Parts: sequence; C-alpha cells; structure tokens
Amino acid sequence: MSSITKNTYHDVPDHELGTIFATDLEQGLTPEEVANRYGTYGYNELEAKAGKPQWLKFILQFNQPLLYILIIAGTIKAFLGSWTNAWVIWGVTLINAIIGYVQEAKAEGAINSLSKSITTEATVFREGQKIRLPSKDLVPGDLVQLMSGDKVPADVRLLDIRNLQVDESALTGESVPVQKNLQILPSDTPLADRINMAYAGTFVTFGQGTGLVVATAKDTEVGKISQSMDKSVNLMTPLTRKFAEFSRVLLYIILALASFTFFVGIGRGEPPEEMFEAAVALAVSAIPEGLPAVVTITLAIGVNRMAARNAIVRKLPAVETLGGATVICSDKTGTLTENQMTVQEIYVGQENYEVTGGGYSSKGEIQRGEEIIKDLPFALQECLMCGLLCNDSQLKRKDKYKIVMGDPTEGALITVASKAGYSQSHFNNTFSRLDSIPFESDYQYMATLHDTSEHHPDTPRVIYVKGSVEKMLERCTQAYDLEGRIVDLDRTAILEQVEVMASKGLRVLAFARKVAPDHQHSIDHDDLEKDLIFIGLQGMIDPPRAEAIAAVHACQDAGIQVKMITGDHIATATAIAHRLGINKNGNLLSFEGKQISKMEPHEQEQAVIDGSVFARVAPEQKLQLVEILQSQGDVVAMTGDGVNDAPALKQAQIGIAMGKAGTDVARESSDMLLTDDNFASIEAAVEEGRTVYQNLKKAIAFLLPVNGGESMTILISALLARDLPILSLQVLWLNMINSVTMTVPLAFEPKSPDTMKRPPRDPNEGLLSGNLLKRVLAISAFNWILIFGMFEWALDFYSDADNTLAIARTMSIQALVLARIIYLISVSELGNSLIAKLKGQDISLGNVSAISYGIIGAVALQIVFSQVPFMNTLFRTAPLSINQWLICLIPLLPMIPVALLVNKFYPPHFSPLEEE
Repeated sequence: MSSITKNTYHDVPDHELGTIFATDLEQGLTPEEVANRYGTYGYNELEAKAGKPQWLKFILQFNQPLLYILIIAGTIKAFLGSWTNAWVIWGVTLINAIIGYVQEAKAEGAINSLSKSITTEATVFREGQKIRLPSKDLVPGDLVQLMSGDKVPADVRLLDIRNLQVDESALTGESVPVQKNLQILPSDTPLADRINMAYAGTFVTFGQGTGLVVATAKDTEVGKISQSMDKSVNLMTPLTRKFAEFSRVLLYIILALASFTFFVGIGRGEPPEEMFEAAVALAVSAIPEGLPAVVTITLAIGVNRMAARNAIVRKLPAVETLGGATVICSDKTGTLTENQMTVQEIYVGQENYEVTGGGYSSKGEIQRGEEIIKDLPFALQECLMCGLLCNDSQLKRKDKYKIVMGDPTEGALITVASKAGYSQSHFNNTFSRLDSIPFESDYQYMATLHDTSEHHPDTPRVIYVKGSVEKMLERCTQAYDLEGRIVDLDRTAILEQVEVMASKGLRVLAFARKVAPDHQHSIDHDDLEKDLIFIGLQGMIDPPRAEAIAAVHACQDAGIQVKMITGDHIATATAIAHRLGINKNGNLLSFEGKQISKMEPHEQEQAVIDGSVFARVAPEQKLQLVEILQSQGDVVAMTGDGVNDAPALKQAQIGIAMGKAGTDVARESSDMLLTDDNFASIEAAVEEGRTVYQNLKKAIAFLLPVNGGESMTILISALLARDLPILSLQVLWLNMINSVTMTVPLAFEPKSPDTMKRPPRDPNEGLLSGNLLKRVLAISAFNWILIFGMFEWALDFYSDADNTLAIARTMSIQALVLARIIYLISVSELGNSLIAKLKGQDISLGNVSAISYGIIGAVALQIVFSQVPFMNTLFRTAPLSINQWLICLIPLLPMIPVALLVNKFYPPHFSPLEEE
C-alpha cells in the first residue's frame, strides 16, 4: 500500500483510489493485507481519553481558594487544640466537595460517547466474498456496502450508489437527508457539500451504495472532533474566577491584619500567647466560613428552578454563568425551529395559497389571503394529491407526537394534504400504485403510476411526478389552471414565484401529472421526457418555533446577542433568522463557513463580531467562532445537538445540549441539557441564572458586614489591649450557624420584575464592586460600633457580676443578631415591598415564608446559644435575663434608619443600571 498523505478523498477520481489504497475495487482486500493494516492503523475505534481516578476527582473538588481558607482555619483550630471547631469547619468543606463531586461525576464522558457513536456492524467485501463483521475490524482500503438503516461505520468514498440518502445532521447540522452523488468535487468543497462521501456515525435513510474506506478511528471526521475536544481548554466560569480573586485578596488582607496585630502586641510587651490567640481570632472572624455553603445552596436552588423550566444543569457553576451570558450561539434545527419540515406556501393556477400550522400536526388551514379554502379547486386538489401519492414515506404516532418514517420533505407533503382532509392510507388504497421511479440525483424527480379507473373511468391511468423545478419545467409545455383547464405554461411567472419562495428560505418542489394509456402497468424515464402537465409548486421550511421568536426578542432586550451557527444552507438560515428577529443593531449579516475560511484573521474576527448567521460551518469553525467571541471578553453560551457541536460545547463557558434530539456526545460535552430542545427554555434559564446571581450578591452583602464588624472589633480591642468582645469559637457560631440560617432564605428570593430588562453585567466586574463594596463597609462600621459599644457598656454596667465578661460578650452577640434581622429584611424583596407599602403603593408582599422561617430559626438558635447550660459551657456564654434581652433590642432602632440610608445610596439590587 502506498503512503497516504491526503486527508480527504472527495477530489480523487475512482481509478486513483485503488492505487492509493492498494485495493482491488471489485474484490476487496485479502486477509493477509487486512492483518498488515491492523498493525499500521489499529482497530476502527476511538480510544477513550484516560480519565482521572475517582479519588483524584474527589480530591480536586478541594482545589478552590475559598475552601483553602476553610481548611487553613480548621487546621489552625486543630493546632490550638480546638478539635470541635476544626471538625465543624472541615465538615463544611467536605459537604461542598461532595456536592461538587456528585454534580460533575460524568463531566468527562464525552470521548467514551464518541466511541459508542461509531460502534456498529458493517458489510464488507473481502476476496470477493460479502461478509458481516464489527465496524472496529475495518481498515483503510476495505470495500463496504451501505444499505438503508445502516450506520456508516467509517469515512467512505462512494464508488457506486442507487438512490442513496444519508442523514448527516449529527455531523453537519443539515436538516434533511443528503442525496449522494458520484461526481468528483473541488478540493475546497466544505464538509457538508461532499456528496460523494459518507462519514462515520451518520445514517443511511434511503437507497444503497458501495464505497471505499478512506479513514478509520481517529482519522475520521468524528475522530478529529474527539481530538479537538481533548485539546480544548477548560475555562474558568465567571463565578469561579471572581470567587478565586475575592478569596485571594481576602486571604492577603487576613494575613496582613493578623500579622500586624500579633507584632504590634509583641512590640508593646503583651504576652505572645495572648497575641497569638488574638491573631487567630482575627483571622477566623475575617473568614466567611459560611459563604461556600451558602453559595452551593443558592446554586442548588437555582438548579431546581431551572429544572422546572426544562433546563437540567450538570455543573453547578453553570447556573450563575448562564445568567452572565453576553452571547448565545444557537444551532438552528430543532432549537430555534420545529425540526419538522412544513409546507407554508402553495402556488397553483397562478394563485398563491398560504398554509397555517406547524410540524407534522394536521391542525391548520389552507388560505388565500384571509379566506379559508374549504372547496378546493381542481389544481389545488391535484397538487396535494400528487404530493400524497408520489411519496414513499409515512407518518407514525410516537407518544403524543407524529414522526416521519422516511424523508422529512415527504412528511411535509403528507401533512399538508391531511390539512385538506386527505388521508394517505385511503388514497393509496383508492388509487393503487402500479409502478414507480425512485428519486435519483441524476434525474431529480420521483414518479408513480396509479390505477384511477374506479373513480375516474375517463382517465384510468395517471402518472404523478414531483421533483426540482428545473427538471419539471424541462418536461412541461402546458399547465392546469385553477379549474383544471389546460393552458400554455408560463415559465416566467413560475420562475418568479420560485424566486420569491426561495428568498423566504423555502425549499420548493414542483408537481406535474400525465395521463397514461389504459393498458400501461409500468413506467420508465422515457415516459416522462415530455408531455407532462404542470400542476403547481409547494414551498416548505423547518419553521421557527413561536416561543423561540419571543425568547430571541427577550434576550436581545436583555442585551444578549443571539447568533445562529448552523450547518444548513445560508439562504434557509438567513430566512429563519429574519423571522426570528435575530440581528445586531437592526442589521442581519450572514456568512458561510467557506467565506470565513478564506478571510485573514482580523477579517474573521470582525465577521464574527458583526455577523448574526453563520451557515455551512465545519466543526472546527464552530470552535473557532466561540474562541473569537471569548477573546473579545464575551461570556458565550453555545447550543448544539450533534457530534459536530461537541468541541464548541466544551469550549464555551456554558455548553447547552439537546435532551431529546441530541447525541450522547453532545450531552456529555455540555454543562446543561434542554429537556424540550427549545430555545425559549434557554431564555428562561438565563432569567433564572440572573436571579441566582442577584441572590448571591444579596447573600454576600448580608454575610460580609458581620465578618467586617467582628474583625474591626477584635483588631481594635487587641491594639488597645482590651478584653476581646467576641471569642474565636463565638465567631465560628456567628459565621457558620447564625449566618447560614439567616442567609439561606435569600437563595429563595423571587426574580425582580426587570430582570430581563437589564443589560448583562460586565464579566470583568469583581465580586465586590461599586455599591456592594460601599454597602459592606458601611454596615461593617455599624456592626463594629454595635458590638464594641454593647460590650463596653455591659462590661461597665455589670462589673459586679461573677461572670461579667460572659454576660458582656453574650449581650453584644445577641444585639448584633437582632439588628441583623432588620438588615436581612432590608436586602430582601420583602424589604422593597414593605417600603412600597409605606409609600402607599398597592403591591403584594409576595412569598415571605423563607425569610420568616430564617428569622424564626435564627432567634430560636440564639435563645439556645445563651440560655442552655451546655451551650454556656461550650461557647463561654451566659444566660440573659428579660431585662438584658430588652436592652439587646435597643440596636434595632438605629439599624432601621441605617438600612434605609444604605438602601438609598447603595441600592441592594446590584444591577448595572442602578450602579451607574
């Protein structure tokens, strides 16, 4: 066998293939040659990417900056002998790791699914014998036979075909099966247009063929995709990146303050043990131990909300990431469209008719203008009849829906006839088929001969023909008018109508008939050379989903660009984009993959930025488009359902696969699945993602001021050589138990009415920025004054008590918690509703159960904290009297105006509009 240096073979003449692959194109390979090629090329199966062991995947869940802080805090407490504290902190890190591990357990299964996608059996000719063997035993140079229903086992250059049609949607995005042809093609022919090739993992839907295996395993187009998936990088999500940055900065601040406290105390002559305890207390107080747990819970609630709206999240950060999306790159077929060919226009007798309804449902009407046509004129009847009888497909019911068994185009013809009350089974029985000529690419038409004698004795034999407009017009000189009278054919009017339909993205078929002699029982191509009578045209398309149109508009209102990336033809894709309203600043620019491949890098970049539709793109170009958008700072959500989409799904910050129609490869490469394969569900998920992010910001705004107040209190007390108003174990209670109890309800907050009216947040914006940072600093200062003030007052007022320090610390903690209740309400939607009520606005308070439960739970825990003897011993607190509890309520009063002022100057919704 000669050395193979080519990557593609669609441009190689047949006679050269035998030489290149050292194969007898009649007999196939010998067993000896096959054995030699196993040694050179290996088996025809993709090697699964070596996965990390399960234990390592679990350990890597701890590789997060926030968890570093928790682990360090737990280690410090263990070093100091506080094992209870240490185990509590480590327990939180363990819970976070377990949740993350469960969510991402199957995240690296894409290559295994790719391997399954080409596992099948193949019919092979070896030494002139036809045998059946597993597809993994194929080698380059094998001669294989393809039959209807087969999965193509390798990349095959076709040598002989008979009416061969292949469904390549999983690889190219083409919405209808491709009619194969043996013509030699130019070298630069795009993958989707290589009609003399059949590729691994695609399906034969009709006809049969023979071809030569030119690539196996990793050298196939599917194999190349698997390699690009291996090479694609795992990008950090915005939330992950922001938490990493926030945690790193926080860690530096904590270390600096703790060191400063320790060395200042030592320099002043304080005992090293006390200053070390103060430094540790300061570090523990500054670490928001409850934040990772709250983040995980908030994201998990977002997962459940998205699931209720048909979006299943496979990776927790995807919840928030989708809410920050700036660009959605969507596949066309099945996501933005119905994935069901639908006849929308009929042209007969120089009259235009519109057809309502979508998909394969018989619901719909045939209309002329606003008039619904009940009594169909002759030409319209015959046009529908021709599409129904000259048809090899069927519609079958599956669950609640109908699916087409055969060609989707023929399914559309059956459906439009049913809207006029025509039953396929009835007419097949009434006008029995005597013979047929299947569709062949050389002739571009299909014809059937029917016995119509029972109902039309004057025309006992009729030939119905459907096919391309060009081939039909070549054979017609006459046409039917509406009432069935034969008139001269007006080619100009017909071609003008075809152009109008094509400009709308419609796929146009022409229909004709011919009366045959009474005795005729068979037909051949000679019978169709002339004297056909033109009936009409039917224009069909895979129409956009009605809900997708609304969803696209909602996304664009929210400042999110929508780009269509599809393997379909540019005219069809552009027409669908027009109907959906996909554009950028009112302009709709469309590009073909072939155009983009010839551009310079800077031209490609500009085309991706400005373009709204990208058609006939190769798999590697989808990946390139996503990478260009990411290089511009965009947060990219990419949808897809095919093998060809997998690398781009994996590269995008949020990969969205189809749950119903998608391939396993696409699902395993994704972060999220759509259970209804509907773009509208993406818009709903974006809305939920934005709500999750808002609720996370509220949680941070609520949590961090406590840490800030505690840290300031401990720092100043240590520097002034005063008793600490709050101990490290008490800090742990506040940061873990009390904070989580009061913060979790914020995760259940409903979405704001203007959630999808705001522009996307800046993906480069830090976690603490703008109003949020100012709010945290303001409330931290208030909390410091509260803790320090209550502690110093109680220390002086109860100086004669036996447990003065314990009483003062307990009162300062309880006063802080009670004041936090007011602050909790102020950052919630409940607070906004209460303020609106006070202003006299008629507004519902909404669902306040979560906030109510959080407040009740926090109060109950604080009573246990101070009034139960065991807790007094463990946390070094003291039971409070009624009078002392009443004194702790006093800070509630100043917190109300403070919260109102903070809300006024630093609004709690944290939206870009308000921060501007």
